[in-house]
Formats: sequence, C-alpha cells, structure tokens
Amino acid sequence: MRFIETESASIMMGYPDCLASTRRCPLTIAPTRRLRSRFFWAPLWLVLAAVLLSGGPTRAADVPAVDRLVGTRVGDFRLPNVVTGDETWFYGLAMGNRLFGQLLGMRQVKAAVLVFVSPGCPLGDKYLPRLAELAKAYEAKGVLFFGVASGAGETAEELKAWVTEQQVAIPILHDVGNKLADAVMVERSNEAILVDLRGTMRYRGAIDDQYGYDVSLPEPRHTWLVDAIGAVLDGNPKQIDPRATPVQGCRLTKVAPEKSKLAGLERVRPASSVIAAWLDEHDPAPPLDGPVTWTGDVAAILQTRCQSCHRPGQVGGFSLLSYDDAYAHSAMLGEVVENRRMPPWHADPRHGEFVNDRRLSAAERAKLLKWVADGAPRGEGEAPAPRTFPEGWTIGTPDLVFEIPEPTTIPAQGTMPYVNISVPTNFTEDMWVQAAEAVPGDHGIVHHIIVYVDAPGQPRGRGPDGFGHLCGYAPGDMPSVYPEGTAKRIPAGSTLRFQIHYTPNGRATTDRSKVGLILAKEPPKREALTVGIANPRFVIPAGASAHPVQSQVPVKRPTRLLSFMPHMHLRGKAFRYTLMQPGREEEILLDVPAFDFGWQSYYTLSESRDLEPGSRIVCDALFDNSSANLANPDPTQNVLWGEQTWEEMMIGYIDVDFARDDAETDDD
Repeated sequence: MRFIETESASIMMGYPDCLASTRRCPLTIAPTRRLRSRFFWAPLWLVLAAVLLSGGPTRAADVPAVDRLVGTRVGDFRLPNVVTGDETWFYGLAMGNRLFGQLLGMRQVKAAVLVFVSPGCPLGDKYLPRLAELAKAYEAKGVLFFGVASGAGETAEELKAWVTEQQVAIPILHDVGNKLADAVMVERSNEAILVDLRGTMRYRGAIDDQYGYDVSLPEPRHTWLVDAIGAVLDGNPKQIDPRATPVQGCRLTKVAPEKSKLAGLERVRPASSVIAAWLDEHDPAPPLDGPVTWTGDVAAILQTRCQSCHRPGQVGGFSLLSYDDAYAHSAMLGEVVENRRMPPWHADPRHGEFVNDRRLSAAERAKLLKWVADGAPRGEGEAPAPRTFPEGWTIGTPDLVFEIPEPTTIPAQGTMPYVNISVPTNFTEDMWVQAAEAVPGDHGIVHHIIVYVDAPGQPRGRGPDGFGHLCGYAPGDMPSVYPEGTAKRIPAGSTLRFQIHYTPNGRATTDRSKVGLILAKEPPKREALTVGIANPRFVIPAGASAHPVQSQVPVKRPTRLLSFMPHMHLRGKAFRYTLMQPGREEEILLDVPAFDFGWQSYYTLSESRDLEPGSRIVCDALFDNSSANLANPDPTQNVLWGEQTWEEMMIGYIDVDFARDDAETDDD
C-alpha cells in the first residue's frame, strides 16, 4: 500500500454538482446541466455569500486548531435583535448585492463583523464606543457590525435594558443556547469575526490592543480588525494572517451543547413487516438437530456475516471477534437477528438478486437464535481460525491512499456548510480504479463523503466523461467495487476533491478522512460511471405520512447497469427503481420498502443488466413527515431540498458502465 503525501490542499465550499436532474440527464453519462436545488437557486440572488464557492489558504500544521475555521464558510443563522425583536437572517444580508435587491433600493453588503459581547464585562464596555465609531465609518462601504450576546442566563429583557443603559449603537443579537458561539468556536467576549460577501470567515481575534487585563493605552498599537476589513474591501483577503490574534475579554458562561438531532435514533432499522412476512413464508427456519455452539457453528457465521463491521475501529460499535465478545452481547444479538435488523439489508427479496446481499440464510438465523436461547454455549474443540482484515478497510489493502492533509475542525454544535478539500494526485498518466473506499476519520460526525475527480482543463466537479463522482461514504457499507474488466478512470494530473458533510454532535473534534484505491491490473474494456437520478424540486407537506417524489433518466445509448444506492434523509420512508422499456411491462429493479437513513447500502446486482436506448429508469420515493416517524426532526414544518439532515434529498444513484470505444466516440 502506498500512502500519498501531499504538499498542499485548497479548501472550498459547495454543493454536489454531478447529479442527473429530473428534467434532463440522458443516460449518455453526460448530464446536460448541473443539479441545483431549490435552496440553491433562490439564495443565488438572496444570500450573503453566493455561499457556494469560496477559498481559503492552506495553514501550517502548527497553527492552533481554533484558527482552522478561518478560511471556511460560516453556517447560516437567524437571531433576534434584542431591542426590536426583528430576526436577522445572516445569509439574507446580501439581498442588495443582487439585481432584485438593487431594484428595491436595498443596500449592498461587502462584509459583516460579529463581535461577541458580555454585558457588565469591563473590557467589553470599553470597546462599545469603538464599535460604534467603526460601524459608522464603514456603513457606507458596505460593512455591517453586529454584537452577539451568547452568555447563559442572559434574557432578552436584560439585554435590552443593557443596550439602553450603555447606549449601544450597533444591533445586538441574542444567541440563545450559545449555538452561534459554539459554531464559530468563540469562548470570550470582545472576539471579532470578519465574514466576507461569500460567507467566508477571513479574520478572527481582537478588535485591537488598546485595552487589556493589565493595559490601557491612549491609542492602539495594532488595529487588527480595521486592517483585515481593509484587506477584504481591497479584494486581498489572503494578506490577512489566518492565525487568530489574542483576545482579552470575559469568558462566556455557556450551556451544554444541544444533543445531535441524530442522538438516540436506532442505528439500523429492522426489515419491513412485508419482507419479514414473505421470508417467514417462503424461507422458513429448518429443524435443527443437536446443540448449537460457538466453536461448532456461531464463530463461522459471525466471521462471514458480522465481523466486517463488528470489530475495533469499524462502524458496528462493539466487537464480535471473540467468544467473550459475542457472549457479552448475545442478548442483543438475539434481538436484532429476531427482528431482522441485523445484518442490515433492506431490499425486498422479490425483486432482483444482489451479490452483496447480507441477509442470513434461514439456517444461519435459526442457529443464532437457538444459540442465544440456549445460553450461548462455547462448545468443545477449537473455533475456526480468526478471520483477518486489512486495517480500516473493507475493500482489501489499497494500492494508494489519499488523506486530507490537515485535520478539519468541527465545532460542538451549529450548522456546518459542506466542506470541500482538494488533494492533488500527482498522477503523470491515467489511472484505472477497480475499487475505491472513503473512510471518515471520525464516524460520529461525518454525515457523508463524496470524493470527486476534478480533471485538468474540465469544469469543477466534471471529468472528461461529464461526471466526477469517484466514490462515497454514508452510514453503512458504501465502497465502490467493479467487476473484472470494468474500472473508473482518473485522468493524469487530476485532483481528488473530498466533499464532506459534518454534523456536530455536542463535542468539538477534528476529522481527517481518507480514500483508498485498488488499481486495475490492466486497462479495462469498460468504463464505469456513477449517475445521480435526482429531483430537488419538491415540498413535503407538514404531517404527510407518505408523500411521493419521482425522478427519472432516459437511456440514450447501450449501457450496462451495475448497482444502486438510494439516498434520502430522516424523513425517507421507501425507495424504488423501475425499468420502463418500450413495448414491455415495467420491471421493478430494486424496492426498498423501509429505507434506513442510518444504514445506506449499495445494492450490487449479481449479474449486470443491459439497458437499451429508449428505456427509462424511474425512481419513486416516499417521505414520512408525520409524528409517527420517530426520527422526524419537526413534523409541523414543510420540508424542501437541502444539505442538512433535517432537510431532505431525493437521489437514486446508479453505477453503470459502457464499452470504452463508445465512450471515446460518443458526442452526446
């Protein structure tokens, strides 16, 4: 295995852009336009930031972790003004930058400054006149100033009285529960955060050095905030030192971060009652003669069916490598086998056959249930030799590993926009990938990873074939493995772009995810591509228990279908792929009647399926936005497409391949 060392990485923010839209994406494997969600289109003319593409400098390894949010996009927020009660929408501040806002005579915004305040803090009160002066001086230049009160126990009434008493001249926003303070990792009052018109944090630290714990100067010696604002207005943000300047202020009293919206949810959902009933009827448990023991039966079953996940460092949560491990968890093992929650597999067995089907056979299931019922006996003799696994990988030992060059800092709470980190491959020739696997550094805070190939001379996110998707990760088993003779191409000089969606879970941490590649032994005859059949234009009504959303893609040239991966969020209920062929009855290719956000599987066909021109693949999804869905973040709200877990997505990924000669000569 070779570990690729990289000298630099660029950090950007954005949305997925390699998906087939519901309107136009012929299965020429070259979408005619990039996907843009409803959430994406509207803010192009509304939000502070075009919030989609922004850059930040690479920082040295010895820079403190707290500085690493400099150069990244600040998440959206809405906070009330303590005096007027009006809500300030952060991403909405730049309305005036777009034509619509200009027509309405709205002011243009080039930057925003957030200064964290603590009423009664002596150092903070000294800076109130300075902030008023700066806000007045920069108002005409499009720089807005806000104070943010995040201290625990500070009520809106008390804050309003303090504003009146101190004659505070800038708007003070109430950060109830210190969510914003945690999201931008602020611990003291007087810390200033400078955000540019793209929503990117360009400076953090002190206003200046005039006042401190043991100093009070006639004039400041360093005007850090003013200098940073000047650099942003001049269009030279890279002149700003990304390291935070030292802040002297009062430490903020905070409440504990909110629990993650995913906390307490079952990691894996049981098979649907329809599937369970069908299996009980068509694949009943056989009679068992004699005892069932660890050494004679159970060890071999767990090695084959369970240990790939249930071992140290993997997603299973606890180990099942040894008899002692299995005995300690035998009661739980019996429960999840009985209700068919484990091994996780949600495809309806009546449609399609899949090479990676994890279901236990009827005999295996019967043996495990009997073993638990009999008290989990060890048995006589030796158990099978332990199964060996490549450290940290399910695809086997990779030939190449690319890792994010520096740890990414994730705050304890708040909303994090998508993070995109580019890692150069330094390939001097085209490489063909037989298998690829993305692995989080911290499974607890990574919602998903998509690794794109950005080829030289091609638009960002699109390779020469029209797509840039290499592989992905979501909770579950998602490596990309291709049959012999098929591989994905990484052109010479390409960059791998990690798009990572982090979900803060109540503790500040860091992540350093990676991707492993197994290379084809020789150039393949067929080229593989991943296509996302998506529909971002939906509204799921509040309380709806089975709201349908559909997407589809036409087939315009001979193509071979390899696998499926449906993707939704917490309200996802069911997902189905159907093949429509001219003059034939429709055929269900994959049906997932109980979609599981906690375990999003690839479903790889046992035999690839030829797709003829003129056919269509139709994806039908159901969403449960009712109170009966225990994972529903809020059944009283209508739900739109969005990147966050409490919003929704509807994407039917498929892997396809086609003859390389066709790929090289097709002009579509």
